[in-house]
Amino acid sequence: MASAITPSPLASDPRQQTAEALAEYLAAALTTDLAADPAARALLVVSGGSTPKPLFAALCDKPLDWSRVDITLADERWVSEDASDSNARFVREHLLTGAASAATFYPLTNGEAEPEAGCAEVSARIAALSWPASALILGMGGDGHTASLFPDGDRLEEALESQECCVPMRAPSVSQPRITLSLARLRQTRRTVLHLTGADKQDVLSRALGNIEAVSELPIRAFLSAPLALYWAP
Repeated sequence: MASAITPSPLASDPRQQTAEALAEYLAAALTTDLAADPAARALLVVSGGSTPKPLFAALCDKPLDWSRVDITLADERWVSEDASDSNARFVREHLLTGAASAATFYPLTNGEAEPEAGCAEVSARIAALSWPASALILGMGGDGHTASLFPDGDRLEEALESQECCVPMRAPSVSQPRITLSLARLRQTRRTVLHLTGADKQDVLSRALGNIEAVSELPIRAFLSAPLALYWAP
């Protein structure tokens, strides 16, 4: 795993400083991949939640050819795109603004009532994007889940082993059904970033690095055996 990027203790807002550093990293990655093939598109896979908000604000006006960038999500709640807790809505409001409004966004939902019914269409649509992704940004919950790979997920084993692009997911620990990219698809990226804030997340990550629990108990462990850039702030 790559060394942690920890902000200076003198920073007035370490979370903002970390977000800005990560935005610079991602902008450079996208620019590099776009320059490598002028005819190609670049794919950025992002996560929802509150942590990415300052990152998106710092990234959205970076000077790069956003018209050649596709953006999708690592996972999503199976809710309408205009729901208050929709990750798609969060991305549209906080990332697809300014210069980044020229990017093309691919949501993980459709008009089906349940993720089990809609997953095949979403999976085919997302699989057709420009993989491998330029970068994948993951978060992590206090239970060690990342994307919607929940320890108590009803299809966790399938999501960890399947070669399909997307997998529906339900878990007692969350109130809504989800859809998540499979582990195999999440690994199809040139760069993986884990973006965390708070001492509690640091403690969970330390447990995961300790090689004590199985991947099924702390799913973030599935990403710790390959190159990973950690951006963390208190």
